[in-house]
Amino acid sequence: MPDLESRPMVRAMQARIVSLYRHPVKGFTPERLERADLAAGACFPCDRLYAVEDGPSGFDPAAPAHISKMKFTVLAKIPAVARARTAYDEKSGVLTARAEGRPDFAGDLRQASGRAGFEAWLADLLGDDAQGPLKVIEGPGAHRFMDSKSGYVSIVNLASVRDLSAKVGRDLDPLRFRANLYVEGWPAWAENDLTGQTLSLGGAKAAVLKPIVRCAATHVDPTSAERDIDLVKALFDHHGHMFCGIYLNVTEGGAVREGDVVAAG
Repeated sequence: MPDLESRPMVRAMQARIVSLYRHPVKGFTPERLERADLAAGACFPCDRLYAVEDGPSGFDPAAPAHISKMKFTVLAKIPAVARARTAYDEKSGVLTARAEGRPDFAGDLRQASGRAGFEAWLADLLGDDAQGPLKVIEGPGAHRFMDSKSGYVSIVNLASVRDLSAKVGRDLDPLRFRANLYVEGWPAWAENDLTGQTLSLGGAKAAVLKPIVRCAATHVDPTSAERDIDLVKALFDHHGHMFCGIYLNVTEGGAVREGDVVAAG
């Protein structure tokens, strides 16, 4: 990484939050929010709260530990997951799901009957693409089913997505990158030089942990559910890395909203 002390432009640069998203069930539909209340040391609210095992994962709720995403029904493993459109009501615990050619589903994931109902609905949707059996599991306490062992909130720079789009010759939906915060105002790829810095974002502060190394999940179009482009290879071919976005650890809690400033330094 470059010497950040010699990069005053990086230290002073600002962006604005364009949109905020949570992903209540790992691998499934992003849900847009107008605001979120971040807490120090915690994950983004209601993000990756549930996951669906594709066969036994070895996860122990009595001793929760990081589990590889490939143990779950995620886009990197099963592109057809994107055919499901889900929405989660945090107050009632009810997940609704729909997919073309399938009956709609609604069930309380806090209850065994609701989890079993979603498992059956999803097994019918995925068919032979899933190894099974499918099992909905909930993160106990503060545990969430994150891809990173230590990066709890993610940011994607929309200028970087546009630059990659130009390189591959097609518009890329930023939601391929499944971030919590999407920002405008930073130069393309400037976020890769922020490791170790502190960001103020709305009423919160966070330490930048590292850039996000991308995987095959980004190859899947979130609308068509087709694996249509190798973005990991494109990142490496055009930029010499496989990064898009950064992981943060919240150090001071506070509210973040669309339009809030994100400032380094």
